[in-house]
Amino acid sequence: MASEIILPRVDMDMATGRVALWHTEDGAAVEKGQALFEIETDKAAMEIEAPESGVLHIADARTGIDMPVGSVLGWITAAGEAPPRPAQDAPAAAPDAAVPVPEDAVSATAPREPALADATADGEMRPRATPQARRLADQFGLQLEDIPGSGPRGRIQAQDVQAAAEAAPALLATPPQPVSGAAVLHHVWLRRGQGVPSLLIHGFGSELASWRPLLASAAESGPVLAIDLPGHGRSPLAGGAGLEDLVDAVEATLQSLGLDAVHLVAHSLGGAVATALAARGSVAVRSLLLLAPAGLGPAMHAEFVQGFLRAGSTASLQPWLNLLVADAALLPGGLAAATLRQRQENRAMLEAQRRIAATLLPDGVQAIDTRALFGTLPMPVKLVLGQEDRILPWRQAMGLPGHVALHIFAGTGHMPQLERRQEVARLWAELRCAGN
Repeated sequence: MASEIILPRVDMDMATGRVALWHTEDGAAVEKGQALFEIETDKAAMEIEAPESGVLHIADARTGIDMPVGSVLGWITAAGEAPPRPAQDAPAAAPDAAVPVPEDAVSATAPREPALADATADGEMRPRATPQARRLADQFGLQLEDIPGSGPRGRIQAQDVQAAAEAAPALLATPPQPVSGAAVLHHVWLRRGQGVPSLLIHGFGSELASWRPLLASAAESGPVLAIDLPGHGRSPLAGGAGLEDLVDAVEATLQSLGLDAVHLVAHSLGGAVATALAARGSVAVRSLLLLAPAGLGPAMHAEFVQGFLRAGSTASLQPWLNLLVADAALLPGGLAAATLRQRQENRAMLEAQRRIAATLLPDGVQAIDTRALFGTLPMPVKLVLGQEDRILPWRQAMGLPGHVALHIFAGTGHMPQLERRQEVARLWAELRCAGN
């Protein structure tokens, strides 16, 4: 019997959400526990896993569109089994009737009429294509309108995009190769658009997906690129663990993409990396937005990093995560479980983070100092700080050059991009305008 895949409720106040990314193609075989898609709400971003093994049939492949909780996205069937026909007159699932969803699974609710898979939010039709085909077309810079589809009803498949890319090599400019010898980092274009892109650099122990809640509040942020720092997410620690090694890797990634100008938005350890990159001058940094940045003084929560790295269960990890924010209720549901699951799947990542911590944060002290660099920065610079930051004392930002703007928020901890999303989004927009 087919298992229905819906847009789940992941917190008690959730009425709508949006699919940010599909990880699996329509018609693909999936295993129980495999990530199917990633959802965004006003509070969190998380992956939704397959409740059972079988064949995935996607009924609504749209991304970035707000949908009510309970919207039918597809089904998982046994091999050879046909998916159910959508009910044309099924009533919408009432938000209060949606079943609360465990942090790592999908549950079923009453069916809802799915929208056309190829319709945009305003009803405009677009070429039929699988989610993976759309991602590849974005990656290669190809227009789906120019690619013939080989799938059912002419749907464009991933192999169609690959074939189009191979058939038109002249249209795909070869990006310049990194000159530093550093490995190119895992990166994702979170938003396409015109103008100078913003590069988002996360903090210690995090990954690029952590920026999605902020991005949902930044309606006019232009093109946005996010990276996984070495030893984080999907980026291995291929070289050294020093600050300059991390900067080399970010610089090499920008060079590989042919980007010679960016706006930088960075958090915590990523703030130190961004500051050092901006001071190098190898990339034209148009503006610099630093959120609770590291590198402004030696003091820090001495036990946090080792406690975070040592934790092996949700019970032991959650108290350390709670220190990141002034109000623990703002943390995404299931964050501890997702962090532990990622460690189990990638043991090398945990060891890499231990190396970075031993190099940059030895004995519970910040062994990096970027204060002197601020006097040399020609671009607009803003720091966003929380008065209840329990990881890095906000007062260490005092005494920076007068051209550096400090925005200090009460009732805010170490994660202003989560705790003060609207304000941070506005400051980001102001910097983009000033830097452009």
